[in-house]
Amino acid sequence: MTTVLTRTTTGIGHERRDGEGCGTAARRGRRTAAAAVVTGIVMFAAARLPSGPGNLVNLLQTFLPWLGLSVPLLLVLAAVRRAPAAAVAALVPAVTWCFLFGGLLTDKRADGGDMTMVSQNVHDANPDPRGTARALAASGAELLALQELTSRTAPAYEKALADTYPYHAVRGTVGLWSTYPLRDPEPVAIMPWTRALRATVATPKGPLAVYVAHLASVRVSLAGGFATERRNEAATKLAEAVRAEPLPRVVVAGDFNGTPDDTSLRPLTGRLRSAQRTAGQGFGLTWPAAFPVARIDQILVRGATPTASSTLPRTGSDHLPVAASLRL
Repeated sequence: MTTVLTRTTTGIGHERRDGEGCGTAARRGRRTAAAAVVTGIVMFAAARLPSGPGNLVNLLQTFLPWLGLSVPLLLVLAAVRRAPAAAVAALVPAVTWCFLFGGLLTDKRADGGDMTMVSQNVHDANPDPRGTARALAASGAELLALQELTSRTAPAYEKALADTYPYHAVRGTVGLWSTYPLRDPEPVAIMPWTRALRATVATPKGPLAVYVAHLASVRVSLAGGFATERRNEAATKLAEAVRAEPLPRVVVAGDFNGTPDDTSLRPLTGRLRSAQRTAGQGFGLTWPAAFPVARIDQILVRGATPTASSTLPRTGSDHLPVAASLRL
């Protein structure tokens, strides 16, 4: 039996054996398929893991939904490399993403509700606090929770909101404005300086405990990783206050400097219902306002039912406002 070895010309001065290019394409296809499987595993594991070295897991959790962009990229690579196995493997991160976040895409908003609450970090350097106040009042909300107030801007909000909201309380850098009477507004000690308050709102449906909070900021650096220690400590103290709250109906609103996917915030978020996840549509991203990539501003409830949740149009702040209609 005679074996015939053929050579195929691939260009001037170059030759390759038949099947050599197919082997290279197959290897590339296997790499793409492996990348797809690893992406799916990372996505699934990251949603459940506690903080690790440098809190990098928490940083990944903050932007976890964006890993879904890997799916079309993997499909393009599979098509370019003509690798059907890689295209099939791309189903792993696609299915994982749908399992984790697919439910957020459905529209769960409904009509009705006994009251509406709006919350916003209004930004300490807001160039137009009066304009921001007017925009928030135009929402028709019965309650406004504002964070990052300063000695310069707080009087501007008080003056601009006085006609619409006859009751208000400012403690430190946070404030609550209400169309209903407020009782016993007091600071909540979550940090060395006042960045949280609690008040009882006398609604027509009965008393409602409202907490307004601005958790500590986070930083990312090469030396320290994702610095969340002060934020996590503040979240734990706020969770303890909410756990001890005697009223059955509670709303916690504010800038958490973290998303509901961040497992370090579970002591707080795990005990409350997210208005956006329960009665919103989409991710409701809030920061930065110019191009939101994360939802770090929350309205959470206990003993009340969210009927609708959304973000509101941009104001003079670097955060978008969030709104929630609640049935008490």
